[in-house]
Amino acid sequence: MFKADIIVSQNEIKSTIKKLKNEDGYILLLDITAIDYLKYPDVTPSRFALTYILRDKTFKKQIVVKCYVDDNNLNVDTISDLYEAANWGERETYDQYGINFIGHPNMKRLLNHHQFEGHPLRKDYNITDGQICTETEDLMDEMTPLLKSKGFNESDLEELMLLNVGPSHPASHGTIRNFLAMEGETITACVTEIGYLHRGFEKACETHTYSQAIPYTDRLNYCSAILNNIGYAKTVEDMLGIDITPRAKMIRIIIGELSRITDHLVCNAANMVDMGGLTNFWYIFAPRDKAYDILSKLTGARLTNSYTRIGGLEFDLYDGFEEDLNDVLRDVEKAIDDALSLVERNRIFQDRSQDVGAIKSDFALSAGITGPNLRATGVPFDLRKDKPYYGYENFDFDVVVGSHGDVYDRFMCRFEECRQSIRIIEQAMKELPDGPINVNAPGVFLPAKKDVYSNIEGLMNQFKLTFEGIRVPKGEYYGFTEAANGELGFHITSDGTGTPYKVKCRPPCFYALAAYAKIVEDSMLADAVITMASMNFIAGEFDR
Repeated sequence: MFKADIIVSQNEIKSTIKKLKNEDGYILLLDITAIDYLKYPDVTPSRFALTYILRDKTFKKQIVVKCYVDDNNLNVDTISDLYEAANWGERETYDQYGINFIGHPNMKRLLNHHQFEGHPLRKDYNITDGQICTETEDLMDEMTPLLKSKGFNESDLEELMLLNVGPSHPASHGTIRNFLAMEGETITACVTEIGYLHRGFEKACETHTYSQAIPYTDRLNYCSAILNNIGYAKTVEDMLGIDITPRAKMIRIIIGELSRITDHLVCNAANMVDMGGLTNFWYIFAPRDKAYDILSKLTGARLTNSYTRIGGLEFDLYDGFEEDLNDVLRDVEKAIDDALSLVERNRIFQDRSQDVGAIKSDFALSAGITGPNLRATGVPFDLRKDKPYYGYENFDFDVVVGSHGDVYDRFMCRFEECRQSIRIIEQAMKELPDGPINVNAPGVFLPAKKDVYSNIEGLMNQFKLTFEGIRVPKGEYYGFTEAANGELGFHITSDGTGTPYKVKCRPPCFYALAAYAKIVEDSMLADAVITMASMNFIAGEFDR
């Protein structure tokens, strides 16, 4: 269960975290969130609390720092000067809870629009109040100070060209608005605006049972929906103290790695299209489509699968699954080989992608970037190795790393990760055990239909689980898995009922996108386009 390792006053939070970073090596700020205890059944020192989750330089130790915030003084020192990741993390917390971070360089809303009133994740917010945005924000309140910090005066500003790339733009890979100040084709400054697809995922979870929230996770990174299902279900299972069956673990690994492959394929295919390589798109999309056929046959849906259940899976593997899977894996291998035969040693491709959109490892860690985008910088952080779950420690596979952190490295890392996922899947299929796919726990998993129809106990259990939900013990927890874009985390607070008191998602591409503006400064506009494509931003994930 989630337990704060350190509890400090709000006046001590910055000095505490600074010490953890500089003296104890906690170089990665994973997430920041708040909790509103207004309706929590237990008495707490104050209404609001802040939670900071950090990981050390070995990536094996994690620490939770918590501070209760005085009800009459919702002001806390910013740590955005310590971690780049805190910039958007604090802005989101302010937006959703109304906690102000003193010294933050840009303390304004992030997910909700600029005309929004109130803070929607507070427990006394009236969710039925519709708030429509009637005018576009020009973002000059962010752009002007940014340019002045770079030495531009008022007269210089008039010489720059201001350009909106998005929110509706083929190169934005989602509804993202990048507001650019340009000197010719060179980007002088960039301001990123998100929230166009913000649909209140965390708020919706508060009025649904734990099981009913599963389809919402599909809509996060919809390119690898099952990995979102797995991350959420695993967190709830850990809170319940449930160890799912060996067969369920192995199937989750198989289907999860297949989802990772489909995600990487669409990223690289889109990246090459943005470079003008349409042929590679068709090479790669054909096996991806066959993979979706398998997922559709197994789960009933191609894209948003909703396959996992708390305590197991919806369906076991169908007859003939292994043959279908082998066909897809061979097609994926051939597609990768075919694509690389056109670009791997292609001088045009190399010139277009090498030393473009480069990210230094120190900056990536400070920004909270994880997954392939971090590994491409040379940092071998992969939760499947560093904090293994479901028996990943028993599999023979390599953590793929780059050296320059540029578009080329990110591209090659994703292709090689596809190959490593194939290795994992093949090992898992060989070791796939027999047995049930769901735990035998009456308070967690729905009873068999024969029991529902034949005895009152089964009928009542079905009724209570459906309408009241799984009763999760009171407490707070952070669960994590290695999703396609990096560390996917879920903060869940339970009040002991069948409905989550609070759910907070840590989407991996949220922090990567937060860093994008600095990554593309001083680059060409065309290079910014392929940099965005290579980082695989998924709007449903960062907007939630």
